[in-house]
Amino acid sequence: MAKTDIEFDAIVVGSGISGGWAAKELTERGLNVLLLERGKNVEHLKDYVNARKAPWEYPHRGMRTHAMEEAYPVLKRDYPLNEKNLDWWASDQDSPYTEVKRFDWFRGYQVGGRSLTWGRQSYRWSDLDFEANDRDGVAVDWPVRYSDLAPWYDHVERFAGISGSQEQLPQLPDGQFQPAMPLNCGEEMVAERLSATFGGSRRIIPGRVANLTEGLPGRVPCRYRNACWLGCPYGAYFSSQSSTLPAAVATGRLVLRPFAIVTELNYDADTKRVVGVRVQDAVTDNTTEYSAKIVFLCASTLNSTWLLMQSATDIWPDGLGSSSGELGHNLMDHHFRLGARGDLEGLDDQSYYGARPNGFYIPRYRNVGDDKREYLRGFGYQGSAGRSDWSRAVRELGIGAGFKDEMAQPGSWSIGATAFGEMLPSHENRVTIDPDRKDKWGMPVLSFDCEIGENEHLMRKDMMSDMAESLEACGVKNVKTYDAGYYPGQGIHEMGTARMGRDPSTSVLNGNNQVWDAPNVFVTDGACMTSAANQNPSLTYMALTARAADYAVGELKRGNL
Repeated sequence: MAKTDIEFDAIVVGSGISGGWAAKELTERGLNVLLLERGKNVEHLKDYVNARKAPWEYPHRGMRTHAMEEAYPVLKRDYPLNEKNLDWWASDQDSPYTEVKRFDWFRGYQVGGRSLTWGRQSYRWSDLDFEANDRDGVAVDWPVRYSDLAPWYDHVERFAGISGSQEQLPQLPDGQFQPAMPLNCGEEMVAERLSATFGGSRRIIPGRVANLTEGLPGRVPCRYRNACWLGCPYGAYFSSQSSTLPAAVATGRLVLRPFAIVTELNYDADTKRVVGVRVQDAVTDNTTEYSAKIVFLCASTLNSTWLLMQSATDIWPDGLGSSSGELGHNLMDHHFRLGARGDLEGLDDQSYYGARPNGFYIPRYRNVGDDKREYLRGFGYQGSAGRSDWSRAVRELGIGAGFKDEMAQPGSWSIGATAFGEMLPSHENRVTIDPDRKDKWGMPVLSFDCEIGENEHLMRKDMMSDMAESLEACGVKNVKTYDAGYYPGQGIHEMGTARMGRDPSTSVLNGNNQVWDAPNVFVTDGACMTSAANQNPSLTYMALTARAADYAVGELKRGNL
């Protein structure tokens, strides 16, 4: 039997990038907030147990083992399966799912979520993105435009600490940046040639990244260790632990409960509001109910949608927010894993400092301005230039003192980039509840039915050939293209399934991220996205969350919630 705990002003489900921002914004606006996280606690500094380890301090040098591959059949499909931070990825055995079509779902179930492991690339979207669905006649129109989010992009960039350069590109708006992490000499050389060759339409710029180049309160600039995914002892990259949660705790109005799996939103049909949540303890299986005036779902795209599907099923068989028929549909990711690379000549007497946790970025240029392609939308590139290290000795298989001396020196220069393309929203790409399969805690799991379409396949031809064309035009030698294949989910940028819109008959959320069917419930993680753009989405989650929190508090004070 469930026990009922005290009432809070607001409940936030999930403590990752969106949840941390919700907790910060709501507490700083005077609300008493309960933050619920299904996984374990991770304390800043104390629990970054591998942050300073050298490779030889790991039993298997930080790599994966056969036993790990057997225990993590999904995680082994890509880089997340490794010895260094395995504890920050969800267990495939404890939290399975069903695949009608292959979907690689890499999750982080702990306080901080994937804010501890994200790639930190932080780009604004423009009206090229927010107007795209309406312009192209695809899916539904976004209920917001760039002008609605611009002040909130300002707000979150200043607090999170985004380093980047001012470029005056309409398709990639500038922001409130700290000084950019400079390009290295190889990247600078190619950047100059690229801009000159293509008249500025193709441009290499420093990656816009959530790593500090100037200090913020309680955080110091990046030390160029490139070990961000192990937790930063300096707080140099943005995470819930280093940034938003300390701010929320400082208000004295935050209660954090780890090991708290939210299994249902408690809906009151008379008031048409959610009155609280039902929580199962992940360790004891005990159940508790918490009450609140407003609820923010920030459990990550697919878990937030799962929770909606599990709620108010006595009124809507497919769950709270399903009245439009769109809940669970329009699942998106960024398709990638292809591009080109080649050799740089003439820089053997030059090198660079440290292990920069960033690279360069080539903003979208296809279907921009007068450029028109046979597909919709576009892509950008993330890449880097560098010198090979001693690991090239494994390939060379040399012996002798001379060979060892040579391997102690920096190797040859190369440069390459991977394309990240936009995936169109499609009603056919969806998740549903699989009633026959359960997780460790007896909960039904999600079933995935998602694939890229003809538009993405057409785009991928340019994504690969354009990079080769760009490098060859800049004098890069021995250019080779690659396509490592792609399945949805591999980008770890899940978006959609509870999209925003202008009409309750075609969307799950309104323009303030409120569930049409229960306006005191706000969904501000990737589930809310109406389209995917080609830029990394996390900065937009932050801006949407801060904006929704401001609106929610205002409505609460006005008595509308």
